[in-house]
Parts: sequence; structure tokens; C-alpha cells
Amino acid sequence: MPNLAPQPSPPQSIAGLYGLHHGWLVNWLRGRLGCSQQAADIAQDTFLRVLLADRRAPLAAQLVEPRHYLVTVAKRVMVDGFRRRSVEQAYLQLLAEQPEQYALAPEERLMLLETLQALDAMLSGLGPRVKQAFLLSQLQGLGYKAIAAQLGVTVSSVTKYIAKATEHCLLFALDNP
Repeated sequence: MPNLAPQPSPPQSIAGLYGLHHGWLVNWLRGRLGCSQQAADIAQDTFLRVLLADRRAPLAAQLVEPRHYLVTVAKRVMVDGFRRRSVEQAYLQLLAEQPEQYALAPEERLMLLETLQALDAMLSGLGPRVKQAFLLSQLQGLGYKAIAAQLGVTVSSVTKYIAKATEHCLLFALDNP
């Protein structure tokens, strides 16, 4: 079990947080992942997220348990990486099943994959029905009545789902310019 006990004096800056805890985080990740390079990459991504969050609202001086906070952020980085790889694998599988005449240029593939990953990130956190209703509306152009029939819910529920998904996407866009 990693030592997540509160540190005696929290750092006053992200640089201080990095200096005090980067090595520890890499070791913790290495123990979980079994790969030094992957652990170093995830640690860097973790501190990048912390830095970006600190720019929006200073947090380093407020951390009582910095290692606990870093582990939480690192776990989120890992989950996002797993989700990105899952989307990529599904996309590559779909491409492999397409006839040769529909093959995309490598640049087009990369752009499409990046778009799919951005959409997946944007829609993460939504419930399955909310996500499905939103995608049926946006990608297939279905009306609320058709979506309600397909999902087996009321039109009122679909209205709420779409409103929730739209709000979620707008908040995501504000947080990820």
C-alpha cells in the first residue's frame, strides 16, 4: 500500500509539488504498471493536468494530502488513456473490415481518430441513455419522438436527456478550449 499520509508542509507552488512528489509518483506508477517508461509518461501527464488546473484556480498551496491528490489525477490520466486506446482499437477494427475502395489516407484516419477521441472525452460521464439519445439526435438526425420509441422512454425523458447532454458538452467546451 503506498504511503498516502499527509505531508508535513504542503508545497506552495506546482514546481514545489513536482520537486517533492514526482519521483514518488513515478515509483508508485511503476509498481502499478510494471513499465518505467509508461510510468514516467503518465507522471508527466499528471503534472501537466495539475499545472493546467492550477492556472484556472490556484490549488497547490491548498493541498493537505498532495500524494492522494496526485494518485487521483494519475488514475484519471490512466483511465483516459485506456479509453483512448479502446476507441482507437474499435476504429481500427472497423477500418480493417471496410472494402479497399473505402480506404482512407493516413492523414484522414488520424483526423477522424482524433475527432472520435475528442467526442468520447466530451461525452464521458454521461449515462448510457443520455449519451445514446444525444448521439441518435446529433448523428442520425432522429427527432425526440423517434428517439423515445427507440429507447423505450417518454418524449419528456428524451428532452431531459438532450438538455443534460447539451449542457455537459457546453461545460466541456468551456473547460477545454
